[in-house]
Amino acid sequence: MGLAIIILCNLSGCKRLLDTERQGGYDEENYPYPGGSGPYDQYIFGAYNDLRSYSVHVDGFVAATSIRSDDADKGSTPGDGGADLISYESFPVLPGSGRANSLWTGFYGLINKCNTTLYQIGTNTAIVASDEIKIQTQAEARFMRGYSYFMLVRLFGRVPLIDTFFQDPAAQNNIAQSSPAAIYSFIENDLNFAASNLPLSWDKKFVGRGTKGAANGILAKVYLTQKKWAQAMATANLVISSGQYNLSTPYARIFSEEGENSSESVFEVQATANPNNKNELGIQYTSIQGVRGSGIWNLGWGWNSPSTILEAAYEPGDPRRIRTILYTSTDTTQGITVYGETTPVGLPNPRYNHKVHTNPSVRATVGDNFGWWMNVRILRYADVVLMYAEAANELGNITEALDKLEMVRFRARAGSTTILPKITITNQSLLRDAIRHERRIELAMEHDRFFDLVRWGTAGDAMQAAGKINFSNSRDVLLPIPQTQIDLSNKVLTQNPGY
Repeated sequence: MGLAIIILCNLSGCKRLLDTERQGGYDEENYPYPGGSGPYDQYIFGAYNDLRSYSVHVDGFVAATSIRSDDADKGSTPGDGGADLISYESFPVLPGSGRANSLWTGFYGLINKCNTTLYQIGTNTAIVASDEIKIQTQAEARFMRGYSYFMLVRLFGRVPLIDTFFQDPAAQNNIAQSSPAAIYSFIENDLNFAASNLPLSWDKKFVGRGTKGAANGILAKVYLTQKKWAQAMATANLVISSGQYNLSTPYARIFSEEGENSSESVFEVQATANPNNKNELGIQYTSIQGVRGSGIWNLGWGWNSPSTILEAAYEPGDPRRIRTILYTSTDTTQGITVYGETTPVGLPNPRYNHKVHTNPSVRATVGDNFGWWMNVRILRYADVVLMYAEAANELGNITEALDKLEMVRFRARAGSTTILPKITITNQSLLRDAIRHERRIELAMEHDRFFDLVRWGTAGDAMQAAGKINFSNSRDVLLPIPQTQIDLSNKVLTQNPGY
């Protein structure tokens, strides 16, 4: 069966989950896309399915994007995850890292699915489709391929550029690495094509498929990473001016089942579960970060724990802190979840990622504790607004930067008049610091912090301040090229500096 791009809950709450008896039990008659959206769905759904892969957005993804940063610790018990996971916190990650290799094979697997889709559109004469459908499906494939290469170039730097379908997958092993500049140019082409040819939105039964806003939002981040400030600002503005998104969803709701696919959502990995199908249509992203306890508190592995450095970064009274950091109860204090549960005393972590904590009523309905039904937020509207603010400030447009910064802080203060005062700084350097701080807090534990530190050139200082003293700015801003891939290539691939 192809991809099940289904929502567990929408803005109306979790009623849909409770009312749907056959979630996850689909056949041709009740598949959730009546009539399908196009004749190439059988191929493009394979790519969407890979977004939920353990090798794409789960274990290695959390380790490489969050645990490597100053905002997170490995979590759980000291030896849990083994030396490989520990190396993502303490550095260096070694060329033999299984997680680095899984990220490589996971994202290239997704790219292969995209290339397969493009090949079928171009060569399969047995499929009859209009030019409009062909171009739209090409845009979906190129959106996911562009996103995948953006992840790969930020993770590994020089990577092979594979843009064609190979009948023999092994033939891809001997393709040499391209420069980051060449990879970024390719990404820009893919995402520009996607943004020009994807719809602004889909019918709700197709929720989760790539949109014009998602392509432009990722493209804005691609430009921002390269310090192409004018392009970044203009592209972010395309998302802002599209009328498709807003910041009306309360911060506390965004990360719940109820907040999935809200007006805040630009792109999410879709997942679902029910009592008869607890993980096949889901993703293990939440499970590896959930509270590591016993009984009703056996919710996951406890990895990716918010750090004390992150905890100290919040301004007094900022309500985003308690929605981001879930505290373990002690003999003198209580840790309370967003759903009113009291955490136990004596859990392995003093802090857990509150943004992945699941609703106990949904756990009871599904009959499972491990949250496979939770969507993964890849791009939120607040992120786009802050990208616009950063680019505007770098271009000297202080008024626009302050306006967009205030949009995010206004939502964050949730009507209070005593916290998070409006920023009025007009000095470009000081405003730069304020915007960077806001990105850290607004997007905490959401996989941008490490990449932000690297593109700002502040990773070395931040890691030293966080006590990650083995971090080398000349080596650890990139992962090593997996030794397995170097060996498979007969040494065509070469290692990154310092490894």
